[in-house]
Amino acid sequence: MSHPSRLSVRCSLALASILLAWFLILGAAGPTVATELAVEGTRFTIDGKPTFLLGISYYGALGASEEFIRSDLDDMRQRGINWIRVWATWGAFGNDVTAVDEKGDAREPYMSRLRWLVAECDRRGMIVDITLSRGNGVVGAPRLQSLSVHRRAAETIVSTLQPHRNWYLDLGNERNIGDKRFVPFEELKRLREAVRKLDPRRLVTASHAGDIALDDLRRYLLAVGVDFVSPHRPRNSRSANETESRTRQYLAQLQQLGRSIPLHYQEPFRRGFSQGWEPKVYDFLTDVEGARRGGAAGWCLHNGDQRHQPGGQPCRSFDMRKRRLFDQLDKVERHVVDSLQRTLTTDEEPKP
Repeated sequence: MSHPSRLSVRCSLALASILLAWFLILGAAGPTVATELAVEGTRFTIDGKPTFLLGISYYGALGASEEFIRSDLDDMRQRGINWIRVWATWGAFGNDVTAVDEKGDAREPYMSRLRWLVAECDRRGMIVDITLSRGNGVVGAPRLQSLSVHRRAAETIVSTLQPHRNWYLDLGNERNIGDKRFVPFEELKRLREAVRKLDPRRLVTASHAGDIALDDLRRYLLAVGVDFVSPHRPRNSRSANETESRTRQYLAQLQQLGRSIPLHYQEPFRRGFSQGWEPKVYDFLTDVEGARRGGAAGWCLHNGDQRHQPGGQPCRSFDMRKRRLFDQLDKVERHVVDSLQRTLTTDEEPKP
């Protein structure tokens, strides 16, 4: 029986040392990027494949336990849900889980929780919408009230999460509303420039309350330079039946303005919002199917508290400290989440 020479043993040990060194260097460089969101014309792509973003509101995620989040993410993936909307500036029901402080710097433990959540979604092939808002006192005290603080908050998030390519940034939720949430177009432009300087490939939007007028659409595209538009369509009983035609109109206007970019419905109507109208299964499925048929790039099953019930119960994604999201959805919403994937792969009309 032959034995290895001393030279071959030394060579093997040297090779092992080199491989170990490279492993340590790569590990120190940060997490491996597993999932990448990008834009191709009017579509989103995930890892280069055109993909309709089918999502769900998950606003107060930074206040939920890791156990709740893992369980919810499993339920989402089983139903074809591939993105979530999370707020980095959220405080509701006396619990402030905002990930940035009054100066725009990281606020712990919530920034670490956000980083963990993005990584968990990255591993699962899911996209994360990270939303900033200046607030109006309803979900926490008003914040990011100056451009400098707002810019610092955006820079902090981008720098912290830069290794991951599975998330995009909403610079200002419903930034057109004329209260403390308002973010002027000029400030949006400067915020967009700050993000681009740090991370040129990071996708950025700024959401708009209501349908977007043509002049405002032009400013989002040409002045601010958003990568996609995110209108929050009206919340009434007519809305779902108008979505397909309104989507086609938006895409025609974008083409007229010389920019073919995605149209993303990240916050449609929801249950618990109004005493006058509660959307049914038919409304949700008609809305998402109208979005897809019209050419939209994504849609969200929006959810939140029951505004006119004691304690806002069920709070759904607005507060998940005691119960995870899927345990708070009502019968209508459970029917919808169980039907979404089938609805988007069939040409049948939703049943009333």
